[in-house]
Formats: sequence, C-alpha cells, structure tokens
Amino acid sequence: MKAKLGIAPIAWWNDDLAELSDDVSLEECLRQASVAGFTGMETGRRFPMDMAELGPMLDRFGISVCGGWFSGLLLDGDIEVEKDRIAQQMEFFIAAGAPCIVYGETARSIQGLRGAPLATKPKLTEAEMAAYGRKMSDFADWCAAQGMPISYHHHMAAVVETEAELDLFMAQSSVPLLFDAGHMAFAGGDVMRVIENHHARITHVHTKDIRRAVVDGLDRKSESFLDAVLKGAFTVPGDGSLDFGAIVKAIAAKGYEGWFVVEAEQDPVANPPLEMAKKGHGELLRVMAAAGYEVVGAAGGKVQ
Repeated sequence: MKAKLGIAPIAWWNDDLAELSDDVSLEECLRQASVAGFTGMETGRRFPMDMAELGPMLDRFGISVCGGWFSGLLLDGDIEVEKDRIAQQMEFFIAAGAPCIVYGETARSIQGLRGAPLATKPKLTEAEMAAYGRKMSDFADWCAAQGMPISYHHHMAAVVETEAELDLFMAQSSVPLLFDAGHMAFAGGDVMRVIENHHARITHVHTKDIRRAVVDGLDRKSESFLDAVLKGAFTVPGDGSLDFGAIVKAIAAKGYEGWFVVEAEQDPVANPPLEMAKKGHGELLRVMAAAGYEVVGAAGGKVQ
C-alpha cells in the first residue's frame, strides 16, 4: 500500500492566534517542510490562490497542495451561497491537483473565540443533525461532481466534535470523512473505535497528537479551545501521548491509501516548526513502515 506525507502550515502561522506565528515567508515555510521530508502541504493564509504564482514555488521544493481548510457555514446557510463561497478555492485546488478540500463547519462554532469555554460548544438535536446531514450530503455530492471532493473535519468546539456526534452525523449523511486522531482524543472519543466504525468513509487523515496531561488538566467550564492551544494541547506524532503505531496499523488494515498530514498548532518559539516537522516526519516514517506502507512522493515515486 502507498501513502504520502504532508504537513499543514499552522505550525508556522496560526490563523486564529497571531501570537502563535513564526515570522517566516511562504517560501521559507515550504523550504523547511521540504527539508523535514514532506512532499505535500495544505494551504494557509499566506498562500496565493493562483497556481501561476504558487506553482513555481511548489516545484522548487518538490511539494504539492495536499488539501486545505474551507470555513463552511452550511449549518445555518444556503447551499447555493456556499457553492459560491467555495468556488474560487475549488477552481484553485483543481488546478493544483489537490486531493480534496477540508470542510470545517464554522457556523455556531466557538473554536476561534478565546472567551468561549469548551463546555459551551454548540449541540444539535437528532432532528437538527439529520437535516444538517442531508444538506452536507447534497453539498458534498455537488463538490465531487465539479471535480473537487470535500473531506469533512470533525473538530473541537464545533457541532460535530464528540464520537457520539460523529456517529450520528455519519449515520445521517454520506459525506467523506477526514479522520483527525488528535481532535477525537481531545473530545474524549475512542480513536480506534472511530476507525473501525467509519473507515469506509475516511478519505483524508490528519495525524495530530495531543499532550494528555495538558488536555486532562483543562477546566472545560472556563477554558476555551484557544486556551488549550496556547497551553500546548496539540503536538506532532512522536512528541505526544497517542499511539500512532497502533493508529496507523488500524488505518492500514482497512486499506486506506492517501495522504497523512501533520497538523499541530502550537507555540513556534517553544516548539520550533522545523524541529517539530522533522520529529513528526521521522515518527510517521517509522510507524508507516511497520504498518506496511510504502511512502511515496507527490509524483508517486518512493521516498528514500
């Protein structure tokens, strides 16, 4: 089985917490990711939405676009409006040869609100989740028909956060799934059971690790998602508490082939992005070899 390794620029520049950003250019970010061994990068706020401008930089460092976040508002919004909102990113991603757009539901989410405690996250009734699942399914079908599928990101502080919420959403929709071990562990879910239950729909993987002591020490009635990030709740594989050897073996056993993307927002001063990228890449190479994966580059050639 073959897999590719990518990374997200959130380790270098945090979109929600400007103070957690390394003052480096896009070119330097791509250079460091390449030095660490990655052949893909998800997009971020410093990426131009134009392959004529971005393409030469990607080629210089042997990196391709392996995904990128879209802040969806479909929960409370109109599907035609959301089609218009995603259209430019979709056109750009098709030109870039990206595998998918990462759909994150931000309607009612408190993930970017420093003053909103984790315990105040939005919750849907079963009827609301069923209606939302139908809308998301229609939207996902439309995106795929345009030539750029979405992959749904369950996320802390959003309407689909917990394992139970994910189970209900998956039962009420046909949407492809982005599996994020770190977010599910933070939410108190059983990451191995989620893989077992939903592997057939997983089309993209984020290899986010957590620092268990930080997560368990949070006061969810007073501290927010951004407070947790500032405290160091997230990190790269090999630096945290999750068993990525077991996680990757479970994913491999279900036949998944595709991108594994390191996405770990944390303080770049305390955790220099290049050092963390190297650590995450090394750990993934180790566990993926043990799971039977051949890690290949963006163009499909074997990574040495």
